[in-house]
Amino acid sequence: MKFNYAILGLLFAIGGSTANAETVHLTSLDWAPYSGKTLENQGASVVVAQAAFTAMGHELVVDFFPWSRAVKLASESGSQYVGYFPEYLYESSEFTFSAPMGQGPLGLVEKKSSPISWTKVSDLSKYKLGVVQDYVNTEELDALIASKEIKPQVVTSDEINVQKVLGGRIDAAVIDANVLNYMLAHSNKLAKDKDQVQMNAKLLMNKDLYIAFRNDAEGKKWQDIYDQGLSKIDINALMTEHLK
Repeated sequence: MKFNYAILGLLFAIGGSTANAETVHLTSLDWAPYSGKTLENQGASVVVAQAAFTAMGHELVVDFFPWSRAVKLASESGSQYVGYFPEYLYESSEFTFSAPMGQGPLGLVEKKSSPISWTKVSDLSKYKLGVVQDYVNTEELDALIASKEIKPQVVTSDEINVQKVLGGRIDAAVIDANVLNYMLAHSNKLAKDKDQVQMNAKLLMNKDLYIAFRNDAEGKKWQDIYDQGLSKIDINALMTEHLK
């Protein structure tokens, strides 16, 4: 029988710590192309997370839930889930955030026939804007929403927002450009109208993506392991390859 020396070398390369290997459990959502149960390798962000934990000699298991439940399960003391992802950075006492694990271009989807025009975020108050429930947007936008200066319509998914833009029920909706591109290429519900929408020419910002680990001893332990693993891999190459 032939022995695969390349595999043997890999086992030694990941630290000789296979005897101490553990399994870490995280939650995520169906947010293609970054994460999803049915995506190839479960999506670009999961590929990065898997690579980082593997580099440290550990195994990652990701379970997928609706977003609000994914966050709640990771926040519960004693839960098998020590965190959730992909997430944007925000102030939290419940979670502590990893080093960045890639980026997503956050902007606004609009109808091609009626693009919106804005210079500063507060200008968006004159439009009917859509956001997804419990998603973090940008610090400035979320502050304006909290102060009621911007009163968006809240829905449970990006796809619903795109449908509302197409139907003229809202003027624009906050969305990641990669998410919109994937959705327009793969959603049967949007197939016949996909050429009618576009990303607004002005981005809100390029947002770093993170794992939000529960802010307790177990969560901080895995955050430290994960951050060390991230430093051993080429995040940009992995993201680029899987976002094609």
